[in-house]
Amino acid sequence: MLYRYASFWWRSGNAHGLHSPFVFNLYCFIIHHEGHFLAYDAVENLREELLQDHRVLEVTDFGAGSHAGATRKRKISDIARTAAKPARLGQLLFRLANHFKPATILELGTSLGLTTGYLGLARTSAALYTFEGCPAIAAQARRNFRKLGLENVTLVEGNLDHTLAPTLAGLDQVDFVFFDGNHRLKPTLRYFEQCLTKAHEGSVFVFDDIYWSAEMAQAWKQIKEHPRVLLTIDLFYLGLVFFRTNQPKQHFSLRF
Repeated sequence: MLYRYASFWWRSGNAHGLHSPFVFNLYCFIIHHEGHFLAYDAVENLREELLQDHRVLEVTDFGAGSHAGATRKRKISDIARTAAKPARLGQLLFRLANHFKPATILELGTSLGLTTGYLGLARTSAALYTFEGCPAIAAQARRNFRKLGLENVTLVEGNLDHTLAPTLAGLDQVDFVFFDGNHRLKPTLRYFEQCLTKAHEGSVFVFDDIYWSAEMAQAWKQIKEHPRVLLTIDLFYLGLVFFRTNQPKQHFSLRF
């Protein structure tokens, strides 16, 4: 990771020299926005509560680095500390959803629902579908949604390999997708291709941990090369994908 970050830092830039008005405005006023939204407090207060919750859950993990369906015991506090997205990234997702105003949002990977909270509070009128494979974590996430007052969230429980396609089949289109469900090459590309069938010119895809492993770096490279992908913004921790047809294919690496 240190090598990948050093390589990213060497090739990345900032707002200086950005000639795309779309990217310039997005980078300066949304990605690097320093203002405060009240929704931040609600989610971060919940995070603090979860960090003090030492109840033990039976966790079933279908993601990278695990045997499919492997079960182990984990404290809620440990999950909140290690698996939940940090406030900085959750708040960026909030700003992106608030800015692009998607009507349909998909989150592939719920965990305890803190990121879901940021997305759901950013767009209370949107239909938000979030996917979680572990029944125990899904149950806790539902409790967290009630605490945040989220009524626009549908939690789809089960292995993402089996639940994503049927959910997509019932949707006309997807406007915003956050990919955080499986940090391996083939599943990431498969989920991308599935969601792509319902994407449109204004859709926004956000990929988490694009340099988490060699497989994720390869997945990110292949996604950038896809003919329908016309603009990407590499923030190292997240990769943003756009399908805007009114511009030439461009890739940006920007510091965040």
